[in-house]
Amino acid sequence: MNRPEDAASSGGRRFTNRIGQFVRVINGAAMAVSALGILISLALIGWSIVMRYLFNSPPVWVDEVVGFMLVGIVMLAAAQVLRNGEHIGVDLFTTHLGERGKLWAQVWASLSVLAVSLIFVANGWETAMFSRSLGIVTEGHLEIPVYSLMLFLPLGGVLMLLTAIEALLRLAFGAPSLATRASIPEDAE
Repeated sequence: MNRPEDAASSGGRRFTNRIGQFVRVINGAAMAVSALGILISLALIGWSIVMRYLFNSPPVWVDEVVGFMLVGIVMLAAAQVLRNGEHIGVDLFTTHLGERGKLWAQVWASLSVLAVSLIFVANGWETAMFSRSLGIVTEGHLEIPVYSLMLFLPLGGVLMLLTAIEALLRLAFGAPSLATRASIPEDAE
């Protein structure tokens, strides 16, 4: 016979798995765009090298574009890297904690990510809109509106926020945490 707590926990886990699937798809799409950005950057740098050393005609704008793309690459990939448990972590203390201590450390880490994500979203959006209102453009040959580059901060913040919420839901409902979930195949969830 199922106890009411088991049914609630089971329902919470199903809800958490649905949220996890949604976050996985969104983060996966962002990671794909980030990977495409890396490939485009690599192609542009290669083309620039060829133009510079073989034809003595270096494109002056490539370095700017690759630098700008780096912001998008990092902000779009950060959430999936977090979800996969691949961010740099210092486990000097947590390895010596018991199960309960490790759980609280994971809660603290997820709450910290949530707080930083909210800062990225709020401040990133506010700064981008302020830059837009002033019409600020990048220095250099391209003069791209700065706000368009700044929008990667709130976008990355939203992705990280979704990942932090998923992590907290997993911890609350007893589903595998993101750290342990990273070692479980997606179809086994």
